[in-house]
Amino acid sequence: MLLKKVMLPACVLLLAGHSLFAVTPREVDVCIYGGTSAGVIAAYTAKQLHKTVLLISPDKHLGGLTTGGLGYTDIGNKSAITGISRDFYRRIGQHYGKLEQWIFEPHVAADIFQQYINAAKVNVLYEYQLGSVRKKNGYITDITVKGRTSEVVKAKMFIDCSYEGDLMAKAGVAYTVGREANSLYHETYNGVQMMHEHQFPDGVDPYKIPGKPESGLLWGISPATLDAPGTGDKKVQAYNYRICLTNQPNNQIPITKPEDYDPSRYELLLRLLPKLNAPTLNTIMIISSMPGGKTDINNKGAFSTDMIGMNYDYPEADYAGRQRIIKAHENYTKGLLYFIGHDERMPEQLRKEMLTWSYPKDEYADNGHWSPQMYVREVRRMVGAYVMTQANCEGHEKINDGIGMAAYTMDSHNCQRIVVNGMVKNEGDVQKGGFGPYPVSYRAIIPKASDCKNLLVPVCLSASHIAYGSIRMEPVFMVLGQSAATAAAVAIDGHASVQEVDVTAVQRMLKENPLANNSKPEILVDNDDEAHVVKSGSWNRVTWGGYGPSFLEDTSKGATDKFMRFLPEVPAQGRYKVYAYIPRVPNHATVTWVKINNGQQETRIPVKSESVKVEGQTSGEWVDLGAHTLSAGKNTYVEISNRESDGVVVADAILFIPE
Repeated sequence: MLLKKVMLPACVLLLAGHSLFAVTPREVDVCIYGGTSAGVIAAYTAKQLHKTVLLISPDKHLGGLTTGGLGYTDIGNKSAITGISRDFYRRIGQHYGKLEQWIFEPHVAADIFQQYINAAKVNVLYEYQLGSVRKKNGYITDITVKGRTSEVVKAKMFIDCSYEGDLMAKAGVAYTVGREANSLYHETYNGVQMMHEHQFPDGVDPYKIPGKPESGLLWGISPATLDAPGTGDKKVQAYNYRICLTNQPNNQIPITKPEDYDPSRYELLLRLLPKLNAPTLNTIMIISSMPGGKTDINNKGAFSTDMIGMNYDYPEADYAGRQRIIKAHENYTKGLLYFIGHDERMPEQLRKEMLTWSYPKDEYADNGHWSPQMYVREVRRMVGAYVMTQANCEGHEKINDGIGMAAYTMDSHNCQRIVVNGMVKNEGDVQKGGFGPYPVSYRAIIPKASDCKNLLVPVCLSASHIAYGSIRMEPVFMVLGQSAATAAAVAIDGHASVQEVDVTAVQRMLKENPLANNSKPEILVDNDDEAHVVKSGSWNRVTWGGYGPSFLEDTSKGATDKFMRFLPEVPAQGRYKVYAYIPRVPNHATVTWVKINNGQQETRIPVKSESVKVEGQTSGEWVDLGAHTLSAGKNTYVEISNRESDGVVVADAILFIPE
């Protein structure tokens, strides 16, 4: 049958079955694909900047890993987290009665993301997957997404906030999968790496019948041979689930045998345990405590929740193929929990310990009380206008177009489990830190101009495998999501491509309007801000565990008077809530005296060491110094001194939040 070409203004023709019908495109300023934490913050930001927005989520839940069980936030350094991302953790803090909180229950995070969606009246399409992308003259003109219906979306700017980079890929943007060779970007921690962390001890036999290679390899071991150190390949670091369990009896759903349960998948665990010294459940997996008697469980050691080597097809798989891989990971993880608690070959104390934990009734009620989000640590990575590398992480290469900070260790989980010298070994784990916060280039979130001119990619950004391992943290994704949306707004207003955007304008907007709501910015004075601090006496500089690059400490117990004075630039007299960031250190002084001069009078405030907690990965927290009316000018300051001290006094950062 011959079909005539029909011209319908502002309509797109779609073929459904054997009939041709017209669909009126949705038209917005900014279209965001991916309901991750970055996607929510990008959508909220664009709406706050007075742009029309459509957020398309392939899933029925928003927030990605942040609502999917990763409640023990990977931070690196709190100072790197700014803008609306920091506001998210402030809202978490409000829920739990603090200024900020970085550990939280999944449903609390979900509620807060919904606050952003509701406040900005963001239009969201749930459970719509990307179908096709159309381009003209280097610009995406429209995309087709499929869910309950087929929808065509036209936009001036597109932002790919998915973990998988599907919009980026279908738009014809260059990307890579796997690990580069060290030689490509002159790195040392990329490619094949045989490290000692999360590694099998010597002597663990890999064969079904110990000592008999002809019997075949145990489940989960690859027959591949070990390549030379630093060799590049297409292997992807392992995925897992960040598992939320509870030990509260009134909130428990028992862990039962999952579909496709096969105890042979855990034989390596039985062979590993005799090599370990008095193993507990926390030897097999990292069990981080969450509020509400819950957990955020992560991989730990040689054999744990990471399903090593079973995700290589995920980056390029279609939606159905990915769902099969996701289901396999879910069954493996649930099976591991069941195996530990019920297999009689497991040590009795481990079985008893495992049986104290269950799925929580009040989490993921619409998904069988199991997280709907697998931890896809790394999928595709754009090869964009600039590639972030190890040199950026370590501060050896500087950039001036930073639109967000990263601070985490260069971190890769294992990529394969193989046989080396007749023993089972893991390969690919890297954990290298020791550097401070560093900027992420704007050029790393945009494609080359020859690839696409109206797309930003803040999640699958342009970075080498090992640099991505440092950047790929949920708070940073939120920061970059806000930055991408801000750049999209600047591009629209300036009728420019993303490559032509005035980056200084984006930087200025992020600094002057950090919450995208025209509220008064906070004032932060850090000990490293030499223009705004005055120091008396000799202090030790500590480059780990504080807020920002360092903090100062005095161990003299007041033998010689010393102080650190923080001088804020208060634009006009006003009421501010004042906080001191106090790292928790050994032999902390019982009381540290803080003096606040508001420009007219002084107030002395004692800070007791017992009020300084270690929260999650951080060594301290913000301590409330009360609300004060501060005068403009140079007479306003906050002073930390070692007077009357019986231990270590620390001076780090002071925060002034306008009321």
